[in-house]
Amino acid sequence: MASEFSRTLSLLRQERGVSQRTAAGDLGISQALLSHYENGIREPGLLFVVKACDYYHVSADFILGRTLSREGSMLTSEEILNAAEPGNVLQGSILATLQSKLLSGAVGVLFGLLGKLGDKAAINAASEYLSSAVYQLYRHLYRAAGANEAYFSLDPAACTMGLAGADMKLSEARYARALRGQTAQKAEFPNLSSHAIADAYPGRCQSLTQVLSAADARLSALSESKS
Repeated sequence: MASEFSRTLSLLRQERGVSQRTAAGDLGISQALLSHYENGIREPGLLFVVKACDYYHVSADFILGRTLSREGSMLTSEEILNAAEPGNVLQGSILATLQSKLLSGAVGVLFGLLGKLGDKAAINAASEYLSSAVYQLYRHLYRAAGANEAYFSLDPAACTMGLAGADMKLSEARYARALRGQTAQKAEFPNLSSHAIADAYPGRCQSLTQVLSAADARLSALSESKS
């Protein structure tokens, strides 16, 4: 939590476009102390956290790294259901339905942003990446259920060798290359600030926030366990 706080504190100041000296003065502390906070050398008290939240207009949960939503909100079950298809009738497991809505909302925002960028190679690569993930997960379910895998042209043994994962890696590489090409051409990328995303995708922005937050937490924990 301390490392997330120091990183977020530094990023918020940079985003605001002010120097450490200016921010420290506005927050009523010395520049040296703010530097210690931003570098994780010292941990602040509650009073400073409150001041920083007011200064940068974010929630305590956000500045402490507990959520990627600046307002500090996390989706409720009802909000997840209403985000993509208001009035949807639940079928089967509620958990499965909620996760489906969460992911479909996040993917919808992703492709909406890619559509604004207009790079066909990036859009196709993203689609292929996600399609391979769905294919791999479905094949596992199909196999576990004892269904006839002759339905698929890919041999079951080849499927278990990680070909879908390899295809995802290749798709990811094509996706990254396409985006680098857009950067090199100085293309106009869509605004990815939290406020812009919320304005452009009011019904689905929280789905993206929650998916990113959960994945970021899992990957961070994995990274720490390997270090």
